[in-house]
Amino acid sequence: MTAPRIRVTALTPRMDLGPREARHLHVLRLRVGDALRVFDGQGAEAEAWIAELDAGRAVLTLGEALGGAAETPFPLTLAAALLKGDKLSDVVRAATELGVARVQLLVTARADARDIGAQKLLRLQRVAEEASKQSRRAVVPEVRAPLSLADFRWEGQLFVAQPGSASRIMALLDWGAPVTVLTGPEGGLTDAEVAELTGRGAHAVTLGPRILRAETAPVALLGAIAAAGGGED
Repeated sequence: MTAPRIRVTALTPRMDLGPREARHLHVLRLRVGDALRVFDGQGAEAEAWIAELDAGRAVLTLGEALGGAAETPFPLTLAAALLKGDKLSDVVRAATELGVARVQLLVTARADARDIGAQKLLRLQRVAEEASKQSRRAVVPEVRAPLSLADFRWEGQLFVAQPGSASRIMALLDWGAPVTVLTGPEGGLTDAEVAELTGRGAHAVTLGPRILRAETAPVALLGAIAAAGGGED
């Protein structure tokens, strides 16, 4: 049976966990002496053992370092327009599984919302953490508060999902620098928004002959990268 995984602040010889983490260990029916895996969200992962466990705290002892799942050669960022309901949670979960290093939320002309509260941003970060655990990644993507397109900056290449484009992402992708993929809201980005981004060096790329929903487009772009080996050494 695969050992359970939990996130810790840092991998140290002795790791003290608070009530939330201790409850999680109880839910998993773990006991003193049981083995598990710990990761710090920054790429480090190791074996650990439960040295102490009660209702309000736990103590772990560090074991052998482990290799985490392969990451992309340079950081991969998803820039996504704000969506309504639970759609953002679905996008963050899938993006984490597909290898992004961060998610930058965007306010666009047709976005379903102009902002999100601090609590929702925290919930999205927890979604990313749970998805990292499930997908056996040692990295937890950062979910960043919304920016306007005018304030958005990127490093390396930016690929913008745009119906009708003749370019395909895999024909342009170069892992010699960080990569960002950007998707719009329901109704898409406006022509002016796409022109502004391409004027700053972005590439407009096709997602195929069909119009995809706003929560599907990020998965399509990131899935193409993952299928082509974007997370392999």
